[in-house]
Amino acid sequence: MASPQGGESGSSNPIFTFIPIILIFLVFWFMIIRPQKKQQEQRKSMIEALKRGDHIITNGGLYATVKDVKSDHVVATISEGVKVQISKSAIGGVHAGEE
Repeated sequence: MASPQGGESGSSNPIFTFIPIILIFLVFWFMIIRPQKKQQEQRKSMIEALKRGDHIITNGGLYATVKDVKSDHVVATISEGVKVQISKSAIGGVHAGEE
């Protein structure tokens, strides 16, 4: 049997083997990483915008009213005469000015 002339018959360009991997990475980027970064930026701006009088809800489900904002935590009241210190990372949401 004679081998075929003019090059290899079973091989393809190596770039074509990486195209599916690149496509999977792009889908992963646009479906997971990009929205997550946008959500982190929104959360950061929400935390930075905290001010006295804002109504917050913690990740644990406590509703409180902000009385003072410190660098890494807030002082809030959960009931009349009950003040608590809440870490900024434990704040789940802000409802500014709502009762």
